[in-house]
Amino acid sequence: MCHNWYMAFARVFSAQTELLSGRIVSVEIDTARGLNNFTIVGLGDRAVDEARDRVGSALKNAGFDSPKTKNQKTVVSLSPADLRKEGSHFDLSIALGFLIAEGLNTRNISRALFVGELGLDGSVRPVRGILPIALTASREGFQELYVPTLNASEAALSENMRVYPVEHLRELIAHLKENADASQLLQPIQREQTPAREEPSDNDFSDIIAQESAKRGLIIAAAGGHNVILHGPPGTGKTMLARALVGIMPRLSRENAMEATSIASISGNLSNELRTIPPFRAPHHTSSYVSIIGGGAFPKPGEITLAHRGVLFLDEFPEFDRRVIESLRQPLEERCISISRTKGTAIFPAQFLFVAAMNPCPCGYKGTKVKPCVCTASDLVRYKRKLSGPLLDRIDIALYVGAIGYEKLASANRPPESAQIRAQVTRARER
Repeated sequence: MCHNWYMAFARVFSAQTELLSGRIVSVEIDTARGLNNFTIVGLGDRAVDEARDRVGSALKNAGFDSPKTKNQKTVVSLSPADLRKEGSHFDLSIALGFLIAEGLNTRNISRALFVGELGLDGSVRPVRGILPIALTASREGFQELYVPTLNASEAALSENMRVYPVEHLRELIAHLKENADASQLLQPIQREQTPAREEPSDNDFSDIIAQESAKRGLIIAAAGGHNVILHGPPGTGKTMLARALVGIMPRLSRENAMEATSIASISGNLSNELRTIPPFRAPHHTSSYVSIIGGGAFPKPGEITLAHRGVLFLDEFPEFDRRVIESLRQPLEERCISISRTKGTAIFPAQFLFVAAMNPCPCGYKGTKVKPCVCTASDLVRYKRKLSGPLLDRIDIALYVGAIGYEKLASANRPPESAQIRAQVTRARER
């Protein structure tokens, strides 16, 4: 009869990343008597589908009843149902929701968010994209955020949220019980208000001897946000100059730093502090079109978005695929990239300082006294055709980086350090 029919329901909130922001997901669990069945619905990918095995083993090994061992039907619904769910962000909320549906009494968690992957032993493992999820949760009015311990410092960069680090599933359950004693309560992470520490650059301007004209050009480019192309024979320091550029660029404001840190978090680079240093991206010339520009069936950001607010450096520029080179026209002009697919359109930010480096010819020695050039006329024509006029129009400064003799290198005075030059560039931008 109806009054003998056993069933229970619970709702817990979780979140995932969507493009470059977070998206709140409602995790609903329903249990009822029947043949043993554990189903997750809501347009999940393979990682979401495999959560059944992770959650079942984690609950068992943490000392709780597992849906895989009970004679009942368990349905987990991730809503909104038409949103594609990706990753292992929902493991923690599914496990908690199942225990609540089974009768666990907890205090009010309607304004709490639970994000994290479960290990088979019940440990809580880090996931990507925690910072944009925390920022979204704060805007949506959530007050508490439970995340893996390794993600806690990153989540605490957001404001107006109590962030609780969770090491193990047992800790979370003990903390959430209605009558938990003080010794079982998790402590929210303390948000540090100390300024971000300065990290020495791998390539300081003081390491670059001579090449005064090229260095002066890079200082002007950093002050005015101008795109640069460095050309000259191999071994003259083009790559070193490009890598030193980030060290003389002004540190990011808090708003820009939050934006850059969020993008890095979504890309999988876990960060425990705000990234105030502009990002530097240097993809190899064999990189694919999608990896540089972004895209895919479900659009993901590419290198030009990962370099947002920083520097994108393309070494051996003419060796990149022509499709990649020409696709840089729009982002260099509009400071963003629009990717259209049948499922919709995604717009990613792409405001970066573009630096390219190239040799004068395929062999690298045309017009130099180091070695004779062995390129044919057709080689030179084909090499130059790689760079179209409309693309070169978007590059503001061309700097020749020539070979420096040993005598000049040995007698040169040590140039100023990047920190001194950065102060000059910052003052120039302020003016």
